[in-house]
Amino acid sequence: MMSEVLAPEQTEAPTEAERQRARRALDRLWQKGAEFLGTPYAILGGAMSWLSERHLVSAISNAGGFGVIACGAMEPARLAEEIAATRAMTDRPFGVNLITMHPQLDELVEVCLQAGVGHIVLAGGIPPGAAIKRIKDGGAKVIAFAPAFVLAKRLVRMGVDALVIEGAEAGGHIGPVSLTVLAQEILPHIQNVPVFVAGGLGRGDALLSYLEQGAAGGQFGTRFAAAAESIAHENFKKAFVRAAARDAVTSVQLDERFPVIPVRALSNAGGREFVAHQAEVIRRFQGGELTREEAQLDIEHFWAGALRRAVIDGDVERGSVMAGQSVGMVGSVQPVAQIIADLIDQAVVALVRQQRRMDADG
Repeated sequence: MMSEVLAPEQTEAPTEAERQRARRALDRLWQKGAEFLGTPYAILGGAMSWLSERHLVSAISNAGGFGVIACGAMEPARLAEEIAATRAMTDRPFGVNLITMHPQLDELVEVCLQAGVGHIVLAGGIPPGAAIKRIKDGGAKVIAFAPAFVLAKRLVRMGVDALVIEGAEAGGHIGPVSLTVLAQEILPHIQNVPVFVAGGLGRGDALLSYLEQGAAGGQFGTRFAAAAESIAHENFKKAFVRAAARDAVTSVQLDERFPVIPVRALSNAGGREFVAHQAEVIRRFQGGELTREEAQLDIEHFWAGALRRAVIDGDVERGSVMAGQSVGMVGSVQPVAQIIADLIDQAVVALVRQQRRMDADG
């Protein structure tokens, strides 16, 4: 088996001139995304429940990225409070992620518009046309998730201003297709709106490869979850630092009659207990002790509050420690600014090496 060994000129540290040249190239590659977001860098923070609040969001924006508040199940008044608190910590652009299935979606949209939020991310399902129109009429931009090419085309026709394509490598609720495949399906064909890539991203050189395919920027969640500014419990952050990529696994579904929403999290006792719980519920259903509806609810309620238990209370054994496969690249707890600086440096070094190879080939 052949192995590639870098030539000496590929391993030498970049000169300042090479770095400046590479930075200009990087700025050109993500110019569309950066201009859309209004930020120096086209790096979004993934909206993570319990984590993407004022401290982490403002830290990402202050470091030149684009922080996104995770509204989740917040009531309108609570969201207004979080937006105001975030704005008190940063004068840079940030967005708000709203779940389309939220019963008060319309009111939450109005809260964002009244607060002057410039970008609203609609997640968790196909966004209602009325919500898209209201956001755009209110002067804000709409970002939506596209887990398939056919949906990407539909969302663009519906009027969304940008897309995020998120691969199955991501943490939390995921789709079935890897980012590698989604990028090949979507990036060559959707060029009239910015497309941001997400899922499994842990390094700047990986992001660079997607920028060169036509992506406008990238969304990072797992890398920021264990940042110094994250309010996550120390146990949660330590679990990220210890974990390998293979430890971030998807939830198991034992019986297709009782669907389990695919969620990627670190393997732990809670995950194993969930499998056993499903087996017991299915046994009770087959024995006539539970109706199908009762059995489904019983399975769904198992994880109620489990994410909060892990993130806030630090129960990483029985809580839900949602993490993407890039968790293996979280080597320590770092400030957000250092994480972003590292991502940029990795992309710059990759561009320098690329230019050196081109120069060597004449």
